[in-house]
Amino acid sequence: IGGSVAGSLHESAVPDIRRAAESGGAVIVHGGGRDVTEVSSRMGHEARFITSPSGVRSRYTDLETAGIFTMVMAGRVNKAIVRSLRAGGVNAVGVCGIDGGLIMAERKKRLLIVNERGRKQAIDGGYTGRVSRVEPRLADALLGAGFVPVIAPVALGEGGEALNIDGDRAAAAMAGATRSDRAIFVTDVDGISMDGGLVGEIGAGEARQMRPRIGAGMEKKVIAALEALEAGVGEAIIASGRRENPISAAMAHERCTVIRP
Repeated sequence: IGGSVAGSLHESAVPDIRRAAESGGAVIVHGGGRDVTEVSSRMGHEARFITSPSGVRSRYTDLETAGIFTMVMAGRVNKAIVRSLRAGGVNAVGVCGIDGGLIMAERKKRLLIVNERGRKQAIDGGYTGRVSRVEPRLADALLGAGFVPVIAPVALGEGGEALNIDGDRAAAAMAGATRSDRAIFVTDVDGISMDGGLVGEIGAGEARQMRPRIGAGMEKKVIAALEALEAGVGEAIIASGRRENPISAAMAHERCTVIRP
């Protein structure tokens, strides 16, 4: 569930998630960057955003930001989602990637960005990580006991540090590790738009070719979708969370983008 839509899901989303969980189990990985930015500002630590040469915008995570990110993602955002799910009858349990070594990540040593002058520049990687492996035993145990794991995208670094990881790519890695049939990337739009229309069903090869022609925000989801397929997931779906019954609609391939291997 992307941060852009986490607080504005359709009112039918929770019972829809409950039905999906009861029929075959579900794992939720969420975002929540807007909350992190808000809390950072209140604490007097203004968020800093950087842009990659390909146009992808992301948060720069220094040591103080890493602490705020962990507090907000694994605390405020995660527990708000769990509270909402449990109120709707979903047997949800909130964890983050640190718990049980669920998601391990390699700390990025350097980041290549485009600076204010429009020039490429290498900067310190801070406390941003790239998922290196998933240890699914905790998620499998929770699923086996009838729970729905709700996972915040905070990973454990090889040195024991908390790392900010991309939520979509964490979801892709988790889908592969838990041998999921599909990964649904829930966002605030129906899917990939090209030439004024919605892209329906495409193969992974075509999705790769499209990447340079779609916006940076959607490109991140396409990258994650392709990683899910490479990890063995049967299909990756990009769909809106603001429509009625968003999960079952996505599973039925209604008004969404479906990417297949």
